Amino acid sequence: MMASRRLRLQSSSAAWASNTDSSVICQLLRDQETALLKLGEIYHDQQSTFMSQTTAKAKTTKLIRTLLSFFAHIPESLPVQKQTLLANIEWAQSHKRVFLKRSLETRLVGLYLDGQEYRKALGLADGLLAELKRLDDEMILTEVHLLESKIYRGIGNMAKAKLKMRPIGSFDVCTNSSKFDLLPAQPASGILHAEDTDYTTAYSYFYEAFEGMSAHGESGALGALKYMLLCKIMLNLPEDVTSLLTIKLAAKYAQLRDVESMRAVARAHQDRNLADFEKALREYWNELSSDPTIRSHLAALYDTLLQQNLLRIIEPYEVVEIAHVAEVVGQDLQAVEVKLSQMILDKVFSGVLDQGRGCLLVFDRQEEDEIYTSGIETLEEVGKVVQSLYAKTVKIA
Repeated sequence: MMASRRLRLQSSSAAWASNTDSSVICQLLRDQETALLKLGEIYHDQQSTFMSQTTAKAKTTKLIRTLLSFFAHIPESLPVQKQTLLANIEWAQSHKRVFLKRSLETRLVGLYLDGQEYRKALGLADGLLAELKRLDDEMILTEVHLLESKIYRGIGNMAKAKLKMRPIGSFDVCTNSSKFDLLPAQPASGILHAEDTDYTTAYSYFYEAFEGMSAHGESGALGALKYMLLCKIMLNLPEDVTSLLTIKLAAKYAQLRDVESMRAVARAHQDRNLADFEKALREYWNELSSDPTIRSHLAALYDTLLQQNLLRIIEPYEVVEIAHVAEVVGQDLQAVEVKLSQMILDKVFSGVLDQGRGCLLVFDRQEEDEIYTSGIETLEEVGKVVQSLYAKTVKIA
């Protein structure tokens, strides 16, 4: 009886303590909310005097840009960032803060790009470029050209993406821009070359960017290093990934999850192990999927690995059950059927899918008879000669 009473008393005490903690937390949240609202009201009342009269223009610009940069670390804050930027752009325009307005609009283009609002981003970038060319503001002009190239890449227009990169490459020749000012353009150039599967040239751009950013303590150095590792993997040199991470500049990043994710992919690729590749994608999902460039190239690599595995499995057979192939490769039956069908259409191997029996019929690859090809070419050339002779006879007549 006494034990039961003690238990009820302890339970009541715990509940009271829990309720007390909850009430204290709620009161703190209310106090914080009230303080923020009061601070907002003060800034609202004093904005015109504090921002436009008391503070120097350069300091105001730095203050606003610094405060806005804090948003980048807040998850799911993109809509609020855009609203805040639009409000500050309007304020900068009304107070004739031209430099601040251009800087904020450039940042807004980047936010539209992050949100895949390509039409808005392109419209704002076009207006900015016209203004910047007129004012000869080459620093921001370089940044906007880079953003515009990224926009066209997002749209899928690679020709225009490359075209927009050309002015950036000429700035260090035509102006006094330093190499450091052009560092952000190096990864973009590398990405464009990687899209053309020119991974050797892409690697050189990424390496140059990595060297420069590491020397200046730039946060983008890790991203450039990941792109370098990606190029080694895509060049079928996964064994170079480990040796690359032993160099002095890269060694300090070697234990980070971002780098470890690329190392895991390299190991799977080196072993031609599709299961390990899938495991790496699952285990390092955030590190490998957050960057669209890495995601797209790894998707292509996964497709290549799947194709190589399928070819290895079907090689000994003339007739093989599709279900068996799917089981060995560890993939869904329908996905394997689609992939095999695509490989047949792409003439990777000769075969037919017999879906009635659920089998794949594999044929020996037939060598093309060059006699027919050369015969057709000969007939085409004879046709050209006949047409030429006919044209001459018409002139003589």
